[in-house]
Amino acid sequence: MAPAAGATILHADLDAFYASVEQLLDPSLRGKPIAVGGGVVLAASYEAKAFGVHGAMNGRRARQLCPQLIFVDGHFSEYTKFGDAVMAVLGDFTPWVERVSIDEAFLDVSGSTHLFGTPAEIAQQIRARVRDEIGLPISVGVATTKHLAKVASQVAKPDGLVVVQPGEERAFLDPLPVQLLWGIGPATTRKLSEAGIHTIGELHAAEPERVQRLLGTAVGEKLGFLAANEDPRAIETSRRAKSVGAQSALGRRVVTEQLLQETLGFLADRVATRLRAGGHAGRTVTVRVRFRDLRAITRSRTVDEAISSTSTLRTVCVELVKTALADNPREREVSLLAISVSNLANESELQLALGLGDDDRNEGEPPAIDRIEHPPRALDEAMDRARARFGRDAVGFATVVFRDGAGVPDAFRELAEKDR
Repeated sequence: MAPAAGATILHADLDAFYASVEQLLDPSLRGKPIAVGGGVVLAASYEAKAFGVHGAMNGRRARQLCPQLIFVDGHFSEYTKFGDAVMAVLGDFTPWVERVSIDEAFLDVSGSTHLFGTPAEIAQQIRARVRDEIGLPISVGVATTKHLAKVASQVAKPDGLVVVQPGEERAFLDPLPVQLLWGIGPATTRKLSEAGIHTIGELHAAEPERVQRLLGTAVGEKLGFLAANEDPRAIETSRRAKSVGAQSALGRRVVTEQLLQETLGFLADRVATRLRAGGHAGRTVTVRVRFRDLRAITRSRTVDEAISSTSTLRTVCVELVKTALADNPREREVSLLAISVSNLANESELQLALGLGDDDRNEGEPPAIDRIEHPPRALDEAMDRARARFGRDAVGFATVVFRDGAGVPDAFRELAEKDR
């Protein structure tokens, strides 16, 4: 559904979702600084965030910042249940709901105002019902575009409502920090800050060529559009997976063969399992390597036969990462490895041969993989069945099961990693 005239797009985002669910399940935790996890903070309550505690932080560092911090184990099945319940409430107000993660969604309420009132009144009703019926705080942004609605919901946090009416966009956006724009992370924020660009208004006023030289053409153009509130994207009620991916933050690790095999084996296991669960296979494999200075590069390869085999995916990813490292011989440490599979197809039967010829090989790349020893497809299927019955930890590849640094529970990763 295309965006309608007026501020009829809502972005609803549950506040500190995982921690809020834990406080709901155990009322004695309400009002206290808590963190889900242990060795690593998976999520933090607002009371903990006030001390500087945040997700992905080392547990020891979190305790230093907040000595009274309470660590709790995650109730992952409960997160799914509560997230689904909230989405059911949203669906009572409009059929045009685009769920983008377990705890957030976009809505178009242009066709619902004659039933429930103005978009702002609808947002208030949503917040009241989620609080009264489910017991969770939720922030809502109302605006003319998806991007602006998402920014508004972030400004509304915690547990608030912000409405940006037509004609008020620039007055709202200009004073806000650039990191509130969709897709801007710490590295990009730092580059912009070093160039004297701190607010969305300053980014909007900057010469496009200057921003593109600073961040690259594609990223510069995208952020320029967002700073100008140019976002024509429509609400998509049925999101077909375009890619399946996973990533692993490593801190600062010296690159070794063991590190590549273990980490990429773990990521390939996650991605391939999700591919098979969705009845998908993919032809384009992409890896992302982030170095110690946060500079990141990607390499990809499109194969002839769609794949969903864990072993095959790992082999392709290892070769791609080695290609990336060979192109950057001065880099000895990596801080993140990520993989994704795109160009998806629904396939009930997969040929196990990979057609990777040398014709499309870039100069300097290692020779293409002419032959890969594939395990029988029945092996992957047997592992999937065993995990479905006895849990994910029941069986797995040795390099994955016994890898170092396996700190984040798989159940949490499954909630956080969404097909896009």
